Amino acid sequence: MGSANEAAADALLERILRAPVYDVAVETPLEPAERLSERLGNRVWIKREDLQPIFSFKLRGAYNRLRSLSGEERKTGVVAASAGNHAQGVALASSRLGVDAQIVMPRTTPQIKVDAVRRLGARAILEGDGYDDAAALARRLSDEEGRAFVHPYDDLDVIAGQGTIAMEILRQHRGHLDAIFVPVGGGGLVAGIVAYVKRISPETKVIGVEPEDAACLAAALAAGERVDVGPVGLFADGVAVRQVGERPFEVVREAIDEVVTVGIDEICAAIRDVFDDTRSIAEPAGALAVAGLKRWVAREEARGAALVAIDSGANMNFDRLRHVAERAEIGEHREALLAVTIPERPGAFQALCRGLGNYAVTEFNYRYGESSAAHVFVGVGLSGDASERARVMDGLRGEGFEVVDMTGNELAKLHVRFMVGGRADRALERLFRFEFPERPGALARFLEAVGGRWNISLFHYRNHGAAYGRVLAGLEVPAEASDELDRFLEELGYAWVEETGNPAAGLFLG
Repeated sequence: MGSANEAAADALLERILRAPVYDVAVETPLEPAERLSERLGNRVWIKREDLQPIFSFKLRGAYNRLRSLSGEERKTGVVAASAGNHAQGVALASSRLGVDAQIVMPRTTPQIKVDAVRRLGARAILEGDGYDDAAALARRLSDEEGRAFVHPYDDLDVIAGQGTIAMEILRQHRGHLDAIFVPVGGGGLVAGIVAYVKRISPETKVIGVEPEDAACLAAALAAGERVDVGPVGLFADGVAVRQVGERPFEVVREAIDEVVTVGIDEICAAIRDVFDDTRSIAEPAGALAVAGLKRWVAREEARGAALVAIDSGANMNFDRLRHVAERAEIGEHREALLAVTIPERPGAFQALCRGLGNYAVTEFNYRYGESSAAHVFVGVGLSGDASERARVMDGLRGEGFEVVDMTGNELAKLHVRFMVGGRADRALERLFRFEFPERPGALARFLEAVGGRWNISLFHYRNHGAAYGRVLAGLEVPAEASDELDRFLEELGYAWVEETGNPAAGLFLG
């Protein structure tokens, strides 16, 4: 490292040590993740920045920047652009310091973050579909009104404020620390962590983590310069940045150890991991570091290492939890999604169940067609072994079925699984909802009991660990067999409701 670089690093370290963030921020705990540690065979800690007053680390950098304003700048006010957490940090810091604040936020920002900014007394302005659109308007407002622009990451005072997290981690963790995993958006947080750790504990690795669809730092490091990666994914909205900041890149380009990228399913699985150990719900960007830690451990086959992941925030919209729960199973290798082609003949369902062996069925979507073969969308519960999916497919092929793996297919996961359809003779079809205690083999026994007598024209089953399996089934029953069916249902022993006349069935399942 040259003398100029050393001087810059020393200056940034001094900024971190002097940052007065505890006027508003709290020193968050470094909590052991006992369940995750046991599963991974490593010692894992989670730095709980989700416990800040705004449920995000962003308060540190925002307050440190506002404390540096001149008297004139405080009178004129500030403007910022943010996907949400920086916005809340600026709003709270402005409120504490008596500074007027305007915050420009993308229209894609979760409503929970917009509402929080307004509650804190700042004016929230919605503009564009991403950070770049919001930042362009904020810059114009800064020029037109003379407001100081508070950048969410490309500012040394902001970087220094975030760097206080590293100061706490190294103080709280006793003994050797192998690596710290840091979520990366524009790079302010990772720059602050690198600036402190590499001067105080250089043997500790600093590993950035980015979503695969917003990996701007990884792209910059590969190119040797900052690059615009174009449109980015919005699932992890807190790190949805097209280009890493200029100042953060200057800090990390030679000092960061590596960057790991992860997919949406891995992030969802990490959200569940955080919940399992802390009973808190991280936002996607908040769980990013845990996802990266798990990916790195698997790749390196690490054992016994001391590892820290920064949980950067918990500003999660409640209505996103359904999607997270669905995808977490796949991200943890606990569910396989398969398209299985079966012959359209009696007994085919039973053969399919035999092919699945003792694996739990999480989903079963089928609608009778008019050809000689049917396509069934099947979800299979796995134990978490990545190689298990192949064994399930081999078992089905052993029964003579054609199988296509849909587990990594975004179209299948987002849409097709909910749209499996076909045609049936509605004059013969009667529709029923069934509910039965969920235990191994329960679905197979149900299919054997029902499918052995009447043709199953529709079948939908979905279960994620519930105590009861819930099935929607269509049975083709000739009029002369109606009494026989009624007797069978009474003797079946499962709770059921007939839905043949339900208008939803007529409109969408006809």
